[in-house]
Amino acid sequence: MEVKIAQDWKELLAEEFEKPYFAQLTEFIRQEYATRRIYPRGSNIFRAFDKCPFDKLRVVIIGQDPYHGEGQANGLCFSVADGVPFPPSLQNIFQEVADDTGAPVPTSGNLDRWAEQGVLLLNAVLTVRAHEAASHAGHGWETFTDAVVRAIAQRKQGIVYMLWGNYAQRKGAIADPQRNCILKAVHPSPLSVYRGFFGSKHFSRANEYLRSIGKEPIVW
Repeated sequence: MEVKIAQDWKELLAEEFEKPYFAQLTEFIRQEYATRRIYPRGSNIFRAFDKCPFDKLRVVIIGQDPYHGEGQANGLCFSVADGVPFPPSLQNIFQEVADDTGAPVPTSGNLDRWAEQGVLLLNAVLTVRAHEAASHAGHGWETFTDAVVRAIAQRKQGIVYMLWGNYAQRKGAIADPQRNCILKAVHPSPLSVYRGFFGSKHFSRANEYLRSIGKEPIVW
């Protein structure tokens, strides 16, 4: 099946694109875009991969579902386009970055700058109906993104996995803690952020690990 995704990832994931579940998923997604308002726009579905080449990959951050509000989702988990107000979880992420590293809270919530440094911002489900959270869960995206995490775990070591919340921790459980840096905390949503996301120092800890194995740190 022809999938518009960065060439390096396309070769890596070629087997997935030929599996029956992916054909069913594709049919479902086409129908949804034809009949409903779906986020992100079609050209941004695989943007997390397009912005983060496999050979540059240093950090994996796992989200659950794209934002479902008007103009928010841009294909990278937790990220919004320039000029879009920060959703609460992103606000909390930036607060922790500032507290942890001293970097000022940015004026834009667009995380392209992280992706381009080798941070894969991967949602478990890559599409959603407008104003209907988790509306595309259970249709095959989770199988595909499990395969992505598995492919990374099998082919790479020295990767930082930032696993926020139980969902991300289950999805990232395949990564070998002996060969990678596994950072776990509660989700940065307002419901849980004070139970261990604030003060987790994941951003400085990630950079300490990257330096320790001779890789460039991320400019958060």
